[in-house]
Amino acid sequence: MRDKDGFADRFGAVAGDYALFRPAYPAGLFELLARLAPARRVAWDCATGNGQAASALAAHFDRVVASDASPAQLAAARRHTNVLYIRARAEAAPLPPASVDLVTVAQALHWLDIPAFWREARRVLAGNGVIAVWCYSLCRIAPEIDPVVDHFYTHTVGPFWAPERALTETGYRTVPFPFTEIDLRPPDMTARLTLAAFLGYIGTWSATEAYRAARREDPLVSLRNRLAPLWGGDAHSHLVRWPLGLRVGRV
Repeated sequence: MRDKDGFADRFGAVAGDYALFRPAYPAGLFELLARLAPARRVAWDCATGNGQAASALAAHFDRVVASDASPAQLAAARRHTNVLYIRARAEAAPLPPASVDLVTVAQALHWLDIPAFWREARRVLAGNGVIAVWCYSLCRIAPEIDPVVDHFYTHTVGPFWAPERALTETGYRTVPFPFTEIDLRPPDMTARLTLAAFLGYIGTWSATEAYRAARREDPLVSLRNRLAPLWGGDAHSHLVRWPLGLRVGRV
C-alpha cells in the first residue's frame, strides 16, 4: 500500500523484526568508507531502515543524518547520540547543498527512484565527497542447507519478489553509476545464527511478507520443517555468510 506521497512501505509491518533479525554490516566497511571521505563532519544514510548503517557510521562521523520514508522503520531505529533520524524521501533530503562528506544507501537502492536520488546525492555532497551503495542477496551456510534455502528463495517465495529486487542479484553492477568509481572490495557480512534467528531473518524478506499477505499462511512453517533435521538442534548456530555488492564513487 502507498501513502499519499506514493511511498510503498514494504517493511513497515515487520519493522520490529527487521531491527531484531537483520544482520549487521561488517565494521571494516565503515572504516574503509570513513578513510575515503574528504572529512568526517556529516554523513547521510539514506533509506536508513532501522539505522544499522547509521549507527555504525556514528563511530566515524561527527553527525549522521539518517532518513527514511517509513514511520514504522524510524520508530524501531537504533538510537545514538550523534544520529539524527528524519522522515524524508530519498529524492528530497532536507540538507543544504554541498553539506555532506559521505552518502550511503545500505540494501535499499533498488527501492528508490535511482536517477532522482543520484541528483540529490550530487546536490548535497561536498567537493570530493563520496557515495557508497551496497546490497546483499542470498546467503551461504552449508552444502546440505543451501539447496533448501535456494528452493525457498526461488520457488516458494520467488513469485513474490518485486521486480526491483533483481538489481541486488548482480550487486548493483547493472545500475548506471554516474560518479568517478573507486574499486573497493568489502569484507563479507557474517553472523552466527540459530535456526530460530535465521528464520526470523527470512521472515523479514519482502517476498515472505508478500507471500503471507497473498496466501494467508506462513511459508516459514514448512521451511522450518525442512531445515530442522539439517541444522543440528535448536541451540546450534551456523556461520551465515552474505557476500556484499558495493559501488563506491566520488563527485
